[in-house]
Amino acid sequence: MSFQWKGVFPALTTKFTANDELDLPLFAKNLQAQLAAGVEGIILGGTLGEASVLTTEEKEQLVKFAIREIKGKVPVVINIAEGSTKEALRQAELAKQWGAQGLMLLPPMRYKADDRETVTYFKTIADSTDLPVMIYNNPVDYKIEVTLGMFGELTTCKNITAVKDSTRDVTNVTRMRNRFGDRYKILCGVDTLAMEELCLGADGLVAGLVCAFPAETVAIYKLVKAGRIEEAIKIYRWFMPLLELDIHPKLVQYIKLAETQAGIGSEYVRAPRLTLVGEERTRIVKIINDGIASRPALSTIQF
Repeated sequence: MSFQWKGVFPALTTKFTANDELDLPLFAKNLQAQLAAGVEGIILGGTLGEASVLTTEEKEQLVKFAIREIKGKVPVVINIAEGSTKEALRQAELAKQWGAQGLMLLPPMRYKADDRETVTYFKTIADSTDLPVMIYNNPVDYKIEVTLGMFGELTTCKNITAVKDSTRDVTNVTRMRNRFGDRYKILCGVDTLAMEELCLGADGLVAGLVCAFPAETVAIYKLVKAGRIEEAIKIYRWFMPLLELDIHPKLVQYIKLAETQAGIGSEYVRAPRLTLVGEERTRIVKIINDGIASRPALSTIQF
């Protein structure tokens, strides 16, 4: 499948049962909600997907199941987050075999590679496959920044075509555009900066709260791209207390709780994560339920 890195790409959570097995029926329910809202791709096995605790067999199940459910409507992208080049190469090969249409690629995990090592790692993985690759640039959480100079070196890899920008520096959108023009598609990776980066020219979003609120997320994207900024601002301001759940160490638990309250997910996470309890759960439920109670009426918006 040929596709463009644009629009809303949900970083989907992985649904588990109470017995810690994949909950594919619930995954299907959420997936259908995303498709109905108009997302333009999905990403599996990212941070929100609890990649570090998924087995290779579970990743295969998720990819193949998603492809069957989607029926070619949007691309299925899988994240690669590995500590060794050898294993990352294996995951890229498997992704192709399973039918994935794209890769999101993090720098090496655990070891803080320098610039030369990181560029070599990216090039090695990209050169091993014909799948389109989006570099995941998240120095806040993963401690390695992919600089403009490094992106300059990566232009030789024709299939590295996009970046998920999670630097939390909105000026990176302008710097990337000034340096590379449209060579790289730019997708904002931080929910609380989504509208700002779209207004500065980002091509789309890799979103988190979209897992619970797909229609509102897609509406903001469409309104901004249509130049209807005031309408987008109203939804964005409503959304902000919810979007802030995406920038916390417990974003997985928080967003899964939001999915649950919205009726398209469950709270189950995989250890060492634990579901929320006590005051923390009460506080997060209130934020979510307050948002649901004041949800904007999107039916009045015509695109």
